[in-house]
Amino acid sequence: MQRCVIPLGIFIVLVVLFTSCSHSSGKNKRYSEKPIENTITIIGEPDTKENEPLMITNSQDSSFIICKPAPQSLIPEQLIEKTAYIVSYNKNTKIPNWVAWHLTAEHTEGPIRRMSNFYEEEGVPRPRATLEDYRGSGWTRGHMCPAGDNKWDETAMYESFSLVNVCPQNASLNSGLWNSIEIDCRKWAKKYGGIFIVCGPILLNKEHETIGANKVVVPEAFFKVILRLNPQPAAIGFIIRNNEGKKKRDQYINTVDDVERITGIDFFPALPDDIENEVEAYSDIDDWR
Repeated sequence: MQRCVIPLGIFIVLVVLFTSCSHSSGKNKRYSEKPIENTITIIGEPDTKENEPLMITNSQDSSFIICKPAPQSLIPEQLIEKTAYIVSYNKNTKIPNWVAWHLTAEHTEGPIRRMSNFYEEEGVPRPRATLEDYRGSGWTRGHMCPAGDNKWDETAMYESFSLVNVCPQNASLNSGLWNSIEIDCRKWAKKYGGIFIVCGPILLNKEHETIGANKVVVPEAFFKVILRLNPQPAAIGFIIRNNEGKKKRDQYINTVDDVERITGIDFFPALPDDIENEVEAYSDIDDWR
């Protein structure tokens, strides 16, 4: 089974120490250093926090490391590794904190038909989201890692319908702008050979709407951040309110730094600091057309 698999020829190791890096703080500065050409050199393991999150995994494969955000410290986090994605699950909200995956060019299509069998995730504690919580709620079951990214494998397709990969989402957003960005991601994965994606809910209010007997939290907004390594490193972010999202996609673009500030999540911590700082400070849709 493949999990956020790094493209052939890219060797992933982690970075621990950078002693003399020059960083740019400008939000509109492009990354101007030499492009990464099939190889990223990262040394060591990223720093972990004292309260290491519970990890449920199907293997010891660490090839997903680039798409995995830094550990959460202020909110509940249970890490679950599926065939195609990793999820940080929050037992209080009954939805993910984030879902991360590596979408390769090869995984943008495949023979497996879309399923419709959403299911309760038995690997997380009760109370947890159930199908009954969503029934009649007025909210759809919005995929974070979409079924369309998992046509390459039957197990991956099935696991995309786990409720730990789902949030209550406005129906028009789910089938409209959110779906449009998912399609863009598949186009970008084909164009660049692969991209790293992290998305999830944004909780803006102190009190949140909930659905069902298990009080599944309804997010006020959603985020998605996307990283590519080739032909040169670049990243882009989106923040979209959990409503119809009728504006043009380009009106929702943010830098990854902006998304980090709003969510409190540290994205792509395994990148070398100079590359991470540059790509996260700048976002331009023209770099992705």
